[in-house]
Amino acid sequence: MTSPTSRRTLLGALLAGGALTAAPGIARSAGHPATTRPPRPARPAALRTGTLFLGTYTPAGPGIGVAAYDSASGRITARTPVTGVQNPSYLALHPTGGTLYAVNEQWSGGVTAVALGGDGTFRVLGTRSTGGSGPCHLSVHPSGRWLLTAHYTSGSVAVHPLAADGSIGERTDLVAHTSPAPGPGQSGPHAHQIVTAPDGNHVLATDLGNDTVYTYRLDQARGTLRQLSYARLRPGAGPRHLAFHPGGRHAYLACEVDNTAVVCGYDPATGRLTPGAPQSTGTGAATSYPAQFLVTADGRFAYLANRGHNSIARYAVEGGGAALRLLDTVPAGGDFPRHTAFSPDGTLLFAANQRSGTVTVLRVDAASGALTPAGAPYTAPSAVCVLPL
Repeated sequence: MTSPTSRRTLLGALLAGGALTAAPGIARSAGHPATTRPPRPARPAALRTGTLFLGTYTPAGPGIGVAAYDSASGRITARTPVTGVQNPSYLALHPTGGTLYAVNEQWSGGVTAVALGGDGTFRVLGTRSTGGSGPCHLSVHPSGRWLLTAHYTSGSVAVHPLAADGSIGERTDLVAHTSPAPGPGQSGPHAHQIVTAPDGNHVLATDLGNDTVYTYRLDQARGTLRQLSYARLRPGAGPRHLAFHPGGRHAYLACEVDNTAVVCGYDPATGRLTPGAPQSTGTGAATSYPAQFLVTADGRFAYLANRGHNSIARYAVEGGGAALRLLDTVPAGGDFPRHTAFSPDGTLLFAANQRSGTVTVLRVDAASGALTPAGAPYTAPSAVCVLPL
């Protein structure tokens, strides 16, 4: 995004143009018993490796972009997109790989499920209302039974059940971030991410608007969230996304508003997050709007996408995950790297560059963590999320 308020600007423009309808009022819904589900099928063979899904804003983007990539050269080639999905700005894959999920980032928010066929075809299974405005992030609980969604505009998080075929059921919970008060310059809460901790027992939600990370317990029978604690960042930090170290006891926060990175301690027993001191994003005094962290599977390196600086900062992870040491920054290869992701084997880092409408590929050196360009930039209008298989 061009600024912390750009989501509100986008949604306001869409609403003024008559493309969207007003969101329903936020209220916590009652939970409903979950049913026992049979085992799910394995990931379709045609989609196991070399497929790239792209989240976009429509109509500038095609819907969910689809491409193929070559792991040796980094070359990306286009495939037929999944059309008919509105503003699929963030994507997530079911743990079995059989279903793709997308937010519909608009005033009256929704989430859409897409079945991935073994022959490389796609079938939209349907869309459910999230009950909030501007959903910007979603994730699937490791059990594969629940879909978790964060709403930027309305500052709330939602839960939906997932059926055996991957389709989305009616919402089972909606929780608004009403406390603590918004941070300086913010008009209200802005939930930006919701993820399950590595221990599997806690769900964490970052909120940029009130400088807070919430810890919840998910009731896996009813699909409801119970808040256990929350961690405050310094006023005006604007925590956007966090990424866990594979050791499960530390997490790294990208703070969008004050241009800092924060190492947090994490207690798997309680789910409590303890933020440390803010540190450099590698961009100097420039406004960089850091977007997100990635951490290598071996836990040795971490990378932070800096949108305003158009760079990727590389950190050495030290102290078993307790510290980050800035090594360097390298060009992202495009303008405004909104989202980054590793290839499944960790050898490639993909960056979705929103302003230049490109996806760039960087090769990851396993020994040093150094990043080098691989292949030519791939044209992808309004690319804001990248999901490689």
